[in-house]
Amino acid sequence: MSVCPDSWIKKMAAEHRMIEPFEPGLVREVEGRRVISFGTSSYGYDVRCAPEFKVFTNLFSTIVDPKQFDERGFVDVRGDQCVIPPNSFALARTVEYFRIPREVLVICLGKSTYARCGIIVNVTPLEPEWEGHVTLEFSNTTTLPARIYAGEGIAQMVFLRAETPCEVSYRDRCGKYQGQLGVTLPRA
Repeated sequence: MSVCPDSWIKKMAAEHRMIEPFEPGLVREVEGRRVISFGTSSYGYDVRCAPEFKVFTNLFSTIVDPKQFDERGFVDVRGDQCVIPPNSFALARTVEYFRIPREVLVICLGKSTYARCGIIVNVTPLEPEWEGHVTLEFSNTTTLPARIYAGEGIAQMVFLRAETPCEVSYRDRCGKYQGQLGVTLPRA
């Protein structure tokens, strides 16, 4: 496998709608104000966070169980920013919709700007032929409330291309998160 450069990412976005909407350059300013960067970088793509969040709460004393997930464990928040309580987490989604080629694996990594504030993005793969909005998981590892911003860079996608396509893709397996829209909770 090899890491894909910015020229390959731009080509795949233009010819195969791999990322929509797509920003061909790295954006650091929007309408005259500085933002956490998003768009195409040297060997990846910095995604933006959409303005819809699910923030973990212990209000109903639910148990976090991936096989029997209780939606009462989250509070829905909409807006340009979201405050994550201390030692807690939130879910969000990317603005961008992805269509991953069969010979590509994408790894989602956190941005250093947030990591330096104690906000960790779960490292997760986007498998060959998966498509949808990426549900992102943010952990606030600090003892203080932490803020994340919608419409700004939140994580980086690194594209790895194999010399040959995989034998069985996510689409072939009829993966349970295929085509997801919005913030998607765990499915058993």
